[in-house]
Amino acid sequence: MNYGKRSTSKKRNALISRTSMLEKRAHVSFIRVLFTALIAVCVMVVCLGIGSFRGVIAGAPDVNNVDISPLGYATFLYDDQGTQIRQLSAPTSNRLPVSLDQIPVSLQHAVVAIEDERFYEHNGIDVRGIARAGMKAITTGNFSEGASTITQQLLKNNVFTDWTNESTQLERFTRKFQEQYLAVQVEKKYDKSVILENYLNTINLGAGSYGVQAASKKYFNKDVWDLNLSECATLAGITQNPTKFNPITNPKANAKRRKEVLDHMLDQNYISQDEYNNALNDDVYSRIQAAQLENTEEESTVYTYFEDEVTNQVISDLMNIKGYTKTQATNLLYSGGLKIMTTLDSNIQQILDEEYANPDNYPADVQYELDYALTVQDADGNQKNYSKEMLQLYFRDQDPEFDLLFDSPEEGQQYVDQYKANILSDGSTVISERVNFAPQPQSSMTVIDQHTGYVKALIGGRGEKTASLTLNRATDTTRQPGSTFKIVSTYAPALNEKGDTLATTFMDEPYEYPDGSPVNNATRSYGGETTIRKAIQNSINVVAVKCLEQVTPALGLKYLDDFGFTTLAHGTEADKDANGNVWSDANLATALGGITKGVKNVELCAAYAAIANNGNYIKPIYYTQILDHDGNVLIENTSVSRSVIKDSTAYLLTSAMEDVVKKGTGTACQLDNMTVAGKTGTTEDYNDLWFVGYTPYYTCAVWSGYDNNEKIPEDARNFHKNLWKKVMTRIHEGLEDKDFEMPSSVEKASVCSETGLLPRAGCPTITEYFDISSLPTEYCDEHFYGSSYDYDEDYYYENTDSDTDAIPSASPDSTDSTNADSNGDNTDSSDNTGGDNGDGDNTGGDDTSGDNSGDNTGNDTGDTSGGDDGGDTSGEDPVEYYN
Repeated sequence: MNYGKRSTSKKRNALISRTSMLEKRAHVSFIRVLFTALIAVCVMVVCLGIGSFRGVIAGAPDVNNVDISPLGYATFLYDDQGTQIRQLSAPTSNRLPVSLDQIPVSLQHAVVAIEDERFYEHNGIDVRGIARAGMKAITTGNFSEGASTITQQLLKNNVFTDWTNESTQLERFTRKFQEQYLAVQVEKKYDKSVILENYLNTINLGAGSYGVQAASKKYFNKDVWDLNLSECATLAGITQNPTKFNPITNPKANAKRRKEVLDHMLDQNYISQDEYNNALNDDVYSRIQAAQLENTEEESTVYTYFEDEVTNQVISDLMNIKGYTKTQATNLLYSGGLKIMTTLDSNIQQILDEEYANPDNYPADVQYELDYALTVQDADGNQKNYSKEMLQLYFRDQDPEFDLLFDSPEEGQQYVDQYKANILSDGSTVISERVNFAPQPQSSMTVIDQHTGYVKALIGGRGEKTASLTLNRATDTTRQPGSTFKIVSTYAPALNEKGDTLATTFMDEPYEYPDGSPVNNATRSYGGETTIRKAIQNSINVVAVKCLEQVTPALGLKYLDDFGFTTLAHGTEADKDANGNVWSDANLATALGGITKGVKNVELCAAYAAIANNGNYIKPIYYTQILDHDGNVLIENTSVSRSVIKDSTAYLLTSAMEDVVKKGTGTACQLDNMTVAGKTGTTEDYNDLWFVGYTPYYTCAVWSGYDNNEKIPEDARNFHKNLWKKVMTRIHEGLEDKDFEMPSSVEKASVCSETGLLPRAGCPTITEYFDISSLPTEYCDEHFYGSSYDYDEDYYYENTDSDTDAIPSASPDSTDSTNADSNGDNTDSSDNTGGDNGDGDNTGGDDTSGDNSGDNTGNDTGDTSGGDDGGDTSGEDPVEYYN
């Protein structure tokens, strides 16, 4: 290196030269600019971070609007004694709420020990837990280590419910950050005990159990407060992975996890070594398996017919009274934790269930009607639905007489297999299929407490009920009512406001409808001058039609509306059929039950219950109260009655219907232990058979017939009366036998038995009941004159054994046309190929088990052989007394 004078001078000059100075300044400026830029970038990053942070925070829910309580509690139905009869819940909403003081301390400690050991120390975020998880992720590359606190998990389940739909890391980070922020806010607002209680009522514990009480019931068949330490540790170990640690299906995995829970509890001084050892040695899994056997025996997932109707009523009322949409109402019913107090009398319901399950109560010859629905997918991926009607058409190409009735389910299954094989021959595959065989003839029954309108029991069909929310023949089906309609459509208005009495007479003689078709009595004989009482007792068609003609069909229809029937035709736009015909039930055929669509069992029962309730109608009530999850009254369903007929009219009808049971067409329904009034009903072709009767305590309606509206065989025309008698006899065991109470508005008087007027010397007389305003004031002067018709004097002294109604068809918008073919086919078997509203079997096809036709076509020829059991009316009885 040259350190000479010249060299040194040269270097000095280079350092202080202008060029050198400019280079140095430029270098320094660049560094300054770079540094400034870095600072600016840092500031921008910080600002962006702060802005993003504030944006994420701003997007978080307001803690004051956050509800940390669980989403989805089970709803419960209770009978009239407060006994739980059914749990209703959606798949993720079967929680059974319990307070923290009901949850064992051991379970609280077990959950805290394994899920969030510093729960009682942190402020909603476990910083140490986050650091531990981060360190593990860096050192091992395993990012599965959790650091969420119990508070964060609670928010994740009950507030940030869409976390399962997160598709990016940004979405996950945003939710996680908001979760942590909100956890701190929640811990400021709520005590640890509130947070823990809600958490324990929220968590998924496998096997469809949500919350510790539901899980305790599922796994151990007991309440959570009865769990021991071993059982508590078993439950606490499930929540990390409900499927993997399910103690029913994976007991070994759960046992390993249970030990881990107990280890944590021991390390954190929640339990002693002895408690640890005892819990670890407990054979808890044997008890779990035993509990499953008990649960299987006790639980039935299929709703009863009564429960079906309660759910329908509750959803309807939540919509109409509270203003919910159908979706909201359904969600509230199955996930809202409601308590529904029903009107069901479990003892009466058990009687109905037992009698309807007894094969001895039915005809020996049983047929089975097929209900079928099939959904397939063809080779192109298209779905196709097939119904029972399509199956029937397929086989009718081979056999025009083919129907859906079979002598055995096995016979019917052969046709199903053949039809399905034809469908699948093109390579289609089955997606879902429903096959059900309903025994025929069918029957339904309703029991109502007439004093309150409470439906105490009902059954919608015979045979095994295989699904929830299926055809309910007591509440859904409409069938022709036959002679039961004579009381409510004709005699009620006649006695109530037309001045008629039970002693009023009509000439029972050959008679025709305005179109010329005959009105036939069941016996094809006539009785001359006939009182209304006798016409009711023996179910005389001619008198009923003549009486309605006097009353007017329009007034008769108004009374039917007042009696609560909702399926009648009024000649409005709503009653127009596919061909443009407008139908009306304001015609004479209505006197004999010949109406367009038919009636529902429960509505016919309620109409007669109104008569039994002194003429006051109460719409059938299935529940009395709905309480929300917090115990507040959501709906109070009180009985509201309206007067349809006077109490005197009600008593007069009751008195006449007592004769129906004592010596008329309903003698088979006499009870040995109770007074009964009632009326039989039989349609002309024996498609529908009824008996509706009541005691001073209950009203009961029974129907029988084929779902597809076929004629009932002669040997099967009385089993419904046998059912009614057996059920009502058992219901009234132990109750005091008492008479129907006569109101002060009714008095007795002697009248001429032929004219119903005050008797003169020589008149044959009877003592009859009258409304005091309708007591006769004129004296008889007609029985001295002979009738122009030579009637059969022995008519009333025959055992007619029939009340069949020869009626013409209903006709479009007419009060007198009686020969049009209306069919009134109110079938429930339309091709609803979208699926069964039952237990999730959306196979296509209708949701019924039979053709609910209610055919009211009638037969103008009046061919009415056979019928109900008649009463003993033999012998001379010119004078009768009613006391």
